[in-house]
Amino acid sequence: MLNRVEDGVFITTLKVRDSECDAQGVVNNANYLVYMEYARHEFLEHQGVKFADLIPQNIFLMTSHMEIDFVNSLTGGQVFEVRSQVRRERAKIVFDQQVVRVADQAVCIRARVDVICKIDGRLTRGEWFDAYMPV
Repeated sequence: MLNRVEDGVFITTLKVRDSECDAQGVVNNANYLVYMEYARHEFLEHQGVKFADLIPQNIFLMTSHMEIDFVNSLTGGQVFEVRSQVRRERAKIVFDQQVVRVADQAVCIRARVDVICKIDGRLTRGEWFDAYMPV
């Protein structure tokens, strides 16, 4: 696993494990959600925030909306990147994410993920995110 930032895009590099593939030999669609969530957590760590450390502070970051286009498939052993562009939009942080196969630069997934923040059980106006923008 490798993280880097290029031109304002946070990039996490991963490799498909055989256990993530279905009977047809392609990555099961639910695993793409896991890949993108992992990259969002890596983005936070890159910003100095460990997701698990937020819970004792009663800070909860939650996905409120997600749109995904499945374009191409990954198969076992392939190396891929999750590319995340991050921006504030009103009370949420928006991750525009792509899963890209490294070998041929084929886009496999295009997604928009909206994340909200609750502190002490109350929905915030997103001001918590300000300290972690931009990448």
